[in-house]
Amino acid sequence: MFASMYAALETLSPAMQEFLMGLSAVHSGDSYYRGRYGYDDSSRSYPESEHPVVRTHPISKRKALYVNSMFTSRISGLTLRESDALLKLLFDHIAYEVMNQVRFRWEPNSVALWDNRCVQHHASWDYFPDTRHGYRVTTRGERPFQ
Repeated sequence: MFASMYAALETLSPAMQEFLMGLSAVHSGDSYYRGRYGYDDSSRSYPESEHPVVRTHPISKRKALYVNSMFTSRISGLTLRESDALLKLLFDHIAYEVMNQVRFRWEPNSVALWDNRCVQHHASWDYFPDTRHGYRVTTRGERPFQ
């Protein structure tokens, strides 16, 4: 399943879009690996960085929502309660606004490519007992900017 982060932003109210434009969020491997899934390896540190909540795609120049439920841990400058509420709203909007999503139907020899700068993806476990194989290719990208 794929969700357009262009559409996710564009289907929010104009007032919400304007509010989000000035915000940044902390993206943390710690919140994913330790916080959400309970891995308790205190000897390990995970990267953390801050990025705009709305980013500009460097090629298309379109604005896209840039938060995700796996790594976005908090909104900078908001109280924890405000940040949690806003992130829940945004994560739910991404997950449940089906008009912004497409489901790829896998067939033999299918290939899917996507741009992580403007798309989120989710692999559904709906192919049992068959197996699905994938290869991830990642290029070195630019730092997100608004």
